[in-house]
Amino acid sequence: MVGRARTIGSKWVKTKVLLLNKELRKFVPETRVYNQANLLYMLKKHKMVYVKPINGTSGQGVIRVEKNDKYRYQAGQTAKSFGTFQGLFAALSKAKLNRSYLIQQGIHLLTHQKRIFDARLMVQKVTHKNWETTGYIGRVAHPRKIVTNFHNSGKPLSLEVLLGSYLKNQKKHDYIRSLRYLGYRIATHYQKSYPGFREIGIDIGIDKNLKPWVIEVNTAPDPFIFNQLKDKKMFVKVLRHARANGRFLRVKRK
Repeated sequence: MVGRARTIGSKWVKTKVLLLNKELRKFVPETRVYNQANLLYMLKKHKMVYVKPINGTSGQGVIRVEKNDKYRYQAGQTAKSFGTFQGLFAALSKAKLNRSYLIQQGIHLLTHQKRIFDARLMVQKVTHKNWETTGYIGRVAHPRKIVTNFHNSGKPLSLEVLLGSYLKNQKKHDYIRSLRYLGYRIATHYQKSYPGFREIGIDIGIDKNLKPWVIEVNTAPDPFIFNQLKDKKMFVKVLRHARANGRFLRVKRK
């Protein structure tokens, strides 16, 4: 029996695992290692990118960079504009901490009340062999921030509510089912490279054409975000399987 896998901290490693699968590859935003040449190339191609620490959590250190009539970046609630790429790059070099970064293609996410949102899927082993997407929830960004993370002022909301402006009734149900199946496919693919994992969290961005994009795969996902939903059934299920998979075990009192 394979032991429990350790957490994978590197976003670059996790991205490369996804790129090994030709079917999943189309859901992965273009990603490159951060340097001056790659940043210029990605901005020319995509107009908006996210610069992310290779090792980081909760959206900390993420910077959105844009190229329109000027160059612009936003980190946290601070935004700055520059007339030249060299001015932008010099400022980014000062704003970044001394660690390795990635550049990820920017996705123009759907919005709720003018605030961007994405989805978190929880995919868990529910038996020794079988994976299931046991939880899904939407995360709405703080109005002045660029990340949706719960621990970075994001607001968790029902995905059904957030998609309500874009899809109705059976179409919405079918769309969420397709997201859940995508989560299942990602988990079964990850199992080939890391057979010890028993649960993963997947951050899914949805663009204006309703195409899902895999923003990040988390190998130590937090089940407690699902406790923010009014209906607790999903949280109870997610936590039950997390404990069955060896996490958040209750301490026995003597």
